Amino acid sequence: MNRFLLAPHAPGAPAPAPVPVPVSARRPAHLVGDTPVLWIDEPFAPPGCGFHAKLEGANPGGIKDRPALHMVGEARRRGELLPGATIVESSSGTLGLGLALAGRTYGHPVTVVSDPGMEPAVAKLLTSLGARVDLVTEPHPAGGWQEARRLRVAEHLARHPQAYCPDQYGNPDNVAAYGPLAAELLAQLGRVDVLVAAVGTGGHSAGVSAALRAANPALTVIGVDAVGSKIFGQPAGPRLMRGLGSSIHPRNVDYATFAEVHWIAAAEAVWACRLLARRHYAFGGWSVGAVALVAGWAARTLPVGTRIAAIFPDGPHRYLDTVYDDDWCRERGLLDGPPALEPDEIAEPDERVVQRWTRCRRVRDPLGRTPASAPVEAGPR
Repeated sequence: MNRFLLAPHAPGAPAPAPVPVPVSARRPAHLVGDTPVLWIDEPFAPPGCGFHAKLEGANPGGIKDRPALHMVGEARRRGELLPGATIVESSSGTLGLGLALAGRTYGHPVTVVSDPGMEPAVAKLLTSLGARVDLVTEPHPAGGWQEARRLRVAEHLARHPQAYCPDQYGNPDNVAAYGPLAAELLAQLGRVDVLVAAVGTGGHSAGVSAALRAANPALTVIGVDAVGSKIFGQPAGPRLMRGLGSSIHPRNVDYATFAEVHWIAAAEAVWACRLLARRHYAFGGWSVGAVALVAGWAARTLPVGTRIAAIFPDGPHRYLDTVYDDDWCRERGLLDGPPALEPDEIAEPDERVVQRWTRCRRVRDPLGRTPASAPVEAGPR
């Protein structure tokens, strides 16, 4: 396509120089990907010993725009999602925004099943984007809000046989969607020695690590979970944080990829989020704060020259009334000061119930589907 236009000019006058035509996305989905990387050092790490933050909040709705578009596109290609059929999925928010984008892109109505923990701003945004929001009212006695949402999705599918659920927790297309993100990191950084990623459905940690490990078999992956999450062997408990952690065991979590896991408490994530905003003009929610805290620790403790990539999954907009609201945080005891500089450590994931930042260098699948990892030390490659 000709990217230059010639402005009109008088006959006989010298022709003007070509004027470049601005590159413009033709569809909202074209805005997904090619997100920037920001160097983060002080006060998380000494100068020259920081980490590279992949700012997925630069996507229209956040990191889950990538799998939403990919899962829906692949389902259409295979004939699992018929033209015009409804997409129904469980989401606390970010995937819902991605599915609203996918629905607009491919011409499907979208129903997002969530719970009272969804921020009112996100529910309003989803509605304004054309999605329907269906809130469950009671948690499941064993599986919490996530299981209650999954059961509600099953009810929708039973009533509407042509409806389609992407099943972000177990769909391999969720994992495959993150190959381009890894390719972007390699193009931006040249190599990645250590990846720090939050774990919720397991999609982006599994997909990015697999693609990065193909380029660097010695890659070290550090998982970041939430206190009260059962993904890595802790008992499920109450969780303020959304976007990381789970009260179920998502099938997409690749336990074998992790060298270690860190659990982060809500107050620690809030402190890191606010510090990122003040010092680096970098904003995001619970997962961003938790990942920054762990990536900063890795930058302080690993040898100089270790190239650390940390994935920041979203931006600040859905958290303005929570993470960045003083009254909301104060009422919940989340502004009591900075966290400890070092995590507690446990030898086994279920050694005791953790309440604050805690590290474990043995990772195992709580359901026994993959063997436990032996403790390893991350280092330069």
